[in-house]
Amino acid sequence: MTTNVPLLQETGSTARDEGPLADAQAQLAAAVATLGYEPGLHELLARPRREMTVSIPLRRDDGSVEVLTGHRVQHNFSRGPAKGGVRYSPRVSLDEVRALAMWMTWKCALLDVPYGGAKGGITVDPRRYTRPEIERLTRRYTSEILPIIGPDKDVPAPDIGTDEQTMAWMMDTYSVSSGYTVPGVVTGKPVALGGSLGRASATSAGVVHIALAALEHRGITATRSTAAVQGFGKVGADAALFLAEAGVRVVAVSDQYGAVHQQDGLNIHTLQQHAAATGSVVGFPGAEAISGEELLTLDVDLLVPAAVEGVLTGANSRDVRARVIVEGANGPTTAEADRILADRDVLVVPDILANAGGVIVSYFEWVQSNQAYWWSRQEVDDRLARRMHTAWHHLLDAAAARGLTLREAATVTAVERVADAHRTRGLYP
Repeated sequence: MTTNVPLLQETGSTARDEGPLADAQAQLAAAVATLGYEPGLHELLARPRREMTVSIPLRRDDGSVEVLTGHRVQHNFSRGPAKGGVRYSPRVSLDEVRALAMWMTWKCALLDVPYGGAKGGITVDPRRYTRPEIERLTRRYTSEILPIIGPDKDVPAPDIGTDEQTMAWMMDTYSVSSGYTVPGVVTGKPVALGGSLGRASATSAGVVHIALAALEHRGITATRSTAAVQGFGKVGADAALFLAEAGVRVVAVSDQYGAVHQQDGLNIHTLQQHAAATGSVVGFPGAEAISGEELLTLDVDLLVPAAVEGVLTGANSRDVRARVIVEGANGPTTAEADRILADRDVLVVPDILANAGGVIVSYFEWVQSNQAYWWSRQEVDDRLARRMHTAWHHLLDAAAARGLTLREAATVTAVERVADAHRTRGLYP
């Protein structure tokens, strides 16, 4: 069903550790106050433009039927088609998807990509289902949200619990309904189906471009620095590898099962092989076992939270010893933690810049799919690096000019661009 939703938080309220939606709304409210926008424009920016919640009947391999719930939220499309990932996780809720869709709007605007923000997901633990069941689940979800997606409407991509195979199934389901192949309906596809070279590791590469720039900004030499990476999935594993290749000593990584620590530096290539063989970083030979919470407070130069939202909170942020935090995940730092870290002069590079490499190369893939013209890996990597470094320097300038933190400056810049697009287009009567 498609619904209009009320304003989800009083515009003047202050979010604490209440979840990602409260944090997203608080960030928007602060940006609106800085920009001096009227309440009507604030409300327009706070509300998702369109939401769809669907029931997904799934026939299990044993013949039984289970009904799951899926969502697709389109926060804003004033600057172009909606864009955002699809996640399969037991944590998925409508409020989480609303927050992630809003952050996607700001991310696309900050990086000057001609998209609005969207997000989708199914409340499901994909580890409990077979591959054929996941395929049926994906195809049914796609068919349910099919009326609101499309290469000129809303372009999904992989996220937590989904991958390029998931996108192949979504593309095929949409294409079968259309009667012809529509490669531009999703991004993050296999290269054989029109995916872009470099897309799979783009988010990780973008995180590392920004991490190295942030270390330099703080006067820290990369080859003499240490790092801890929370999360060893799509983003964290390659981010750890690229950091190590750049000369950073990665001393700890974690996943949902635990964390490992080695003060003289982990061999990330070998650790990736271990995780692929065992399903976890836990038990890596020669490393000390620590908890995921301990990893967040290690004495390192750089911390990369690259798992899920809300891991740095008011309860643990005073114990964080990293001098630079680069957000590989969406919303890993709560509003209260943000204030504490700012007071302690910890440089926090916000998610809407730090992990934007994925949406940038998704944009490149979308352009290539629509034009049926493919770029080399070197072209993709070079274009990504230029985009990330340009956005970084613009953000530093904006923060200095307004006397804001990087997150505040990023949100203000993005909100201003979206609001300008809306005002230029006008309000349809």
